[in-house]
Amino acid sequence: MRQIVLDTETTGINPKEGHRIIEIGCVELIDRKLTGNTFHVYINPMREIEQEAINVHGITNEFLTDKPLFKNVVHGFVDFIKGAELIIHNAPFDVGFMDNEFALTDRSLPMTNTFCTILDTLVMARRMRPGQKNSLDALCKFYQVDNSRRTYHGALLDSEILAEVYLYMTGGQTSLSLNANSENNNSDGIENVKKLSQKPALKIIRATADDIARDEAIFG
Repeated sequence: MRQIVLDTETTGINPKEGHRIIEIGCVELIDRKLTGNTFHVYINPMREIEQEAINVHGITNEFLTDKPLFKNVVHGFVDFIKGAELIIHNAPFDVGFMDNEFALTDRSLPMTNTFCTILDTLVMARRMRPGQKNSLDALCKFYQVDNSRRTYHGALLDSEILAEVYLYMTGGQTSLSLNANSENNNSDGIENVKKLSQKPALKIIRATADDIARDEAIFG
């Protein structure tokens, strides 16, 4: 199974108001293991970024002036995610922006759900933890995933963190590594991504017969 954990950063919150993608970060999982194959790019949106968005991700207009346009990276991006299951936290947001960019770039480009399947970890978390906070930071705290580097939101870093959270949410292998210097690495301005640690299995403590008898005597 090939899965792509994906995140984007944008100029604002609504593509219908002309907001655009400014960063895409993806990490690849095959059979629930990180391969070290990534896609990471910053994009010049050809418009101003709202200050509220800058406060979230820290990406400035000046930083993006020499970055490629979406039309220059779209085909590499589509090739990277094509046929995979996309794992996204709050998928409608990112997919909505992706589909908007596809439409603006080339009307012949298909919508995301026609060449990928999509798994929304926010929907999954709400089902597993009803009534709880299920932001990525809240899930990191619950699953004890280190997010200390997350001073700002960043598409590649958030994808790395979400990959570990997803594996804890679904059970199974959580010994992961991302090699930012891999020959398969497809990035623009990517920083080294450290190994994700293996956490020990939880110790299961069961009541003894004496414990049960004592409780019955006390509580009836």
